[in-house]
Amino acid sequence: MICCGYMWKSGGEDLQGFYPVRSEYVADVPRTRFKSRAGKTLSARRWHAAFTEDGNLDMERVLRRIQRGGIHPSIKGEVWEFLLGGYDPDSTFEERNILRNHRREQYYAWKEECRRMVPLIGSGKFVTMAVVAEDGQPLEESSVENQGWLVKTAITDKRLLQWMLVLSQIGLDVVRTDRYLSFYENESNQARLWDILSIYTWLNPDIGYVQGMNDICSPMIILLEDEADAFWCFERAMRRLRENFRTTATSMGVQTQLGMLSQVIKTVDPRLHQHLEDLDGGEYLFAIRMLMVLFRREFSFLDALYLWEGLECLLI
Repeated sequence: MICCGYMWKSGGEDLQGFYPVRSEYVADVPRTRFKSRAGKTLSARRWHAAFTEDGNLDMERVLRRIQRGGIHPSIKGEVWEFLLGGYDPDSTFEERNILRNHRREQYYAWKEECRRMVPLIGSGKFVTMAVVAEDGQPLEESSVENQGWLVKTAITDKRLLQWMLVLSQIGLDVVRTDRYLSFYENESNQARLWDILSIYTWLNPDIGYVQGMNDICSPMIILLEDEADAFWCFERAMRRLRENFRTTATSMGVQTQLGMLSQVIKTVDPRLHQHLEDLDGGEYLFAIRMLMVLFRREFSFLDALYLWEGLECLLI
């Protein structure tokens, strides 16, 4: 991982203040080791200087800087929109503004469509208890836990029922997502995460919602102020990662990657591979979570973002 070469260097600006940790979790969170390094990290000044007068971006120049020292937190959100392919580097400021406004209108239209079916969407609240029985019948006893909202009539539409059945699971995962960060002490931020995941699930019934998508979406919510912009960044990320979450009765989405990991370790460190074989770990199932959510739960929030930036540099 040549892109992460500066991640563990000492010195530089301590950036933890951009993503403060709740005091009760400080002892349990991995220590952030990435620090901004003058002359290496992509700063706001370097980022803005990479644009022409019309708004064309010198992407090659930006990628070289990211490879050397990552992205400063103050500009991560707007840089990620390009890294994830949301905007063409050769587009102009005007073209991107038009596209941004169109995407925002589209997202909020989808959100309104979902709100008409589930009024809690967009309300700043979310559900953690089932809202409907598996046969589509109402569950009145869940109304208190679900902010007083309940399904009043039987749901007969198969797609709608499938979607409503997963809303409570999304809510449970939202509560657990990055809960050590002060950002999620605010319930409205949790609700924004629930809204985006719920809307994405409605729009993508072929894959639906799978645990771990919350870990992919959370950074977008934190880095981008406008919920629509966060949704579109998540949508672009999922274009690359959605197969990780596709599971059938006979296979897992990351199964191919597990096989590749096994072959790499067997070649690079055969003794370690044999040790894992002796422990019945030769199928590398312990790495499922690492590969599925790209080490979000193994590293601190900031270090995981730096790793993702390095991976994006390699993929572009």
